[in-house]
Amino acid sequence: MASAESQPRFGQSVKGLLSDKVGSCSGDTIALTRQVLKGSRSQELLGQAARNMVMQEDSILHSEDSLRKMSIITTHLQYQQEAIQKNVEHSKNLQDQLRHLLK
Repeated sequence: MASAESQPRFGQSVKGLLSDKVGSCSGDTIALTRQVLKGSRSQELLGQAARNMVMQEDSILHSEDSLRKMSIITTHLQYQQEAIQKNVEHSKNLQDQLRHLLK
């Protein structure tokens, strides 16, 4: 009789262990699903960051090109300013000479 009584207890303990294992596996499956979804979201964010970086790189290259052009324009404007200053000095000399002649 002892074995007949122990059989249901053994069955109940196995069912309990099995139920615990199924619950644990379900929890692990849910955790794994969350990690996969989080990894998928991370991949999306990394892809978006890479696209943004490429766009910024293009903007930086465009800005660099614009700065190079502005530097060239600045140099030309400096040459023109120097030429204008020389012409103003020259015209002052001519005005002085003209005044001297008219006296």
